[in-house]
Amino acid sequence: MSSTDMPRPKPGVLDIAAYVPGRETVHGTAKVYKLSSNETPLGPSPKVAEAIAEKSADLAIYPDGSAHVLRDAIARAHGLNTDNILCGNGSDELLSLLCQTYLAPGDEGVFTEHGFLVYKIQILAAGATPVSVPDTDGLVADVDQILAAVTEKTRIVFLANPNNPTGTYIPVSEVRRLHAGLPSDVVLVLDAAYAEYVRRNDYEAGIELVSNHPNVVMTRTFSKIHGLAGLRIGWMYAHEAIIDACNRVRGPFNVNSLAIIAGAVAIGDRAHIDLAVAHNDLWLGKVSEALEGLGLKVTPSVGNFVLVHFPKTPGKTAAEADEYLGSRGFVLRRVAGYGLPDALRMTIGSEEANIGVIEALTTFMAR
Repeated sequence: MSSTDMPRPKPGVLDIAAYVPGRETVHGTAKVYKLSSNETPLGPSPKVAEAIAEKSADLAIYPDGSAHVLRDAIARAHGLNTDNILCGNGSDELLSLLCQTYLAPGDEGVFTEHGFLVYKIQILAAGATPVSVPDTDGLVADVDQILAAVTEKTRIVFLANPNNPTGTYIPVSEVRRLHAGLPSDVVLVLDAAYAEYVRRNDYEAGIELVSNHPNVVMTRTFSKIHGLAGLRIGWMYAHEAIIDACNRVRGPFNVNSLAIIAGAVAIGDRAHIDLAVAHNDLWLGKVSEALEGLGLKVTPSVGNFVLVHFPKTPGKTAAEADEYLGSRGFVLRRVAGYGLPDALRMTIGSEEANIGVIEALTTFMAR
């Protein structure tokens, strides 16, 4: 890859605000189904627990600051060069590093209006200006709107593909068109947290674009299909110059020893990943169809969750549905903070959890 017209890191480093995601605390002895954070209901690979138990004997030793074992495992799984991979304390940290590295006061970062909230948070934390771009009526990222929002101050464009919380995506042809329309010194960040779940022939997570262009970054996570949200593991694939710049900003031991070994084992267990994909393929369609059968609108999703839209009718609103479901042990995600006050996001859970939500909403809607 050529380094000509590479995006240049800003001078200096700014302090950054911490991002604290919402958490649910459940009291009492009733069974609770947490369907709010998009983790796989299958949990991590059984091989992970064995690897962690073995590694726990070395906890007095600092972790490998370069996370070589994890980066090598990722490289093998995806056919990448290890030098183009950087691991972090979840993909949240990587998004933060990119903003710290490439944004300064006076710069702008562009993202879609219903995109991941962390984009705006980290742009602001870097002292830059967040620029929100409208989606289409179908809650799909609009490439023309994104390009129209780019100015001489733009330094980063974030695109979640698939997007959270909508579950929508744009095909690789549109991603290429977006990149082609950007100045060469603007970093295009493709957040592919849910890439493993997508089953569309016109989808590409971003590896091809990164391999051929020095100003594209792809971020991924172990929190979703790999079931390792509690260990906080993310990774990104980018040109060596971007990796080097972010390495100069990150902390020396940003990924702990247990996370390194757990991630390496998890990404190598292809059979477990395939089980998680098969479970999602089965239940994504079933859940969507059942909810639509209740008269609810469901945004078509390619991820492991569905965005469910409720009417404004008193007694049947999203807020009331959330309260009703919560009282019965089903915890979904309110998404008013994403500009979607009339919707709830439901993770595809276990068979028992999925059926339970559908039955509860059947009663709720019939009240």
